[in-house]
Amino acid sequence: MYYLKAALAGGICCSITHGGLTPVDVVKTRMQLDPAKYPSMIGGFGKIAGEEGAAALLTGLGPTAFGYFVQGWFKFGGVEFFKIQFVNALGEEKAWDNRNNIYLASAAGAEVIADVFLCPLEATRIRLVSNPSYANGMMAAMGKMAAEEGVVGAFYSGFFPILCKQVPYTMAKFAVQGAAAEQIYKSMGTEPTKCSGSTNITVSLGSGVIAGVAAAIISHPADTLLSKINKAGAGGDGGMLSRLSNIAAETGFVKLCTQGLGARCVMIGTLTAGQFAIFDSVLGAVGASKYHFHKPEGK
Repeated sequence: MYYLKAALAGGICCSITHGGLTPVDVVKTRMQLDPAKYPSMIGGFGKIAGEEGAAALLTGLGPTAFGYFVQGWFKFGGVEFFKIQFVNALGEEKAWDNRNNIYLASAAGAEVIADVFLCPLEATRIRLVSNPSYANGMMAAMGKMAAEEGVVGAFYSGFFPILCKQVPYTMAKFAVQGAAAEQIYKSMGTEPTKCSGSTNITVSLGSGVIAGVAAAIISHPADTLLSKINKAGAGGDGGMLSRLSNIAAETGFVKLCTQGLGARCVMIGTLTAGQFAIFDSVLGAVGASKYHFHKPEGK
């Protein structure tokens, strides 16, 4: 039951945070796709709202909220599952000594599974954001994309870049958050099991901000490629790797790493902090508590 509760909490926290930050994601995606027209985050908000109406800032809300519920279900639930399986296999002492590697391996495995389900919805979101008149809503857009490009071409052209984006992002997110939270508790002279729920949530918020900014920087080049490859016609008419190579060459390494990075750090730092706080809160509401590595006596 713990794994189901963790998966539910993960789905809820990812859906709420990603859905709530849809306007930021819309501006960030436009900045990546058309930096000349949308050179800054603040200016992007005003330009989109002025030209297309405020509702345009919520473009893609449906696939975002649903897609990230599914992704959060498998990601957070998967991390907890893999983490506990490693502890059971290694024992608590070896698990403590290798906790950072366990975070990294658990996050990578869970994210690969989650991305199989996320990729079609992310492709649909980006198509709607890049071309708001493409279709009226998520289901209409998915049907039109499949009819025009086929299921694989429409929904999995971005699978490789989404893996390159999400796997390092999630590995950094969970490993950095775990390490940051551990240092915060150490500085307080206590541990999670001895703290109140509100204290643990506060620690999750603080460590989540640190983890989010680190994860955003690490995964940003792949995020830029993902945004561009899901724009109709981007990179030419060749295969996925050929298109990615063309896009990377056209954009340049520096721009791949920096276009929209400020907006993404704000978005991901806020989002990650919110996710860990909501995750802990929902787990508490359903009668569970997050599994923490236990430091053996004498360590």
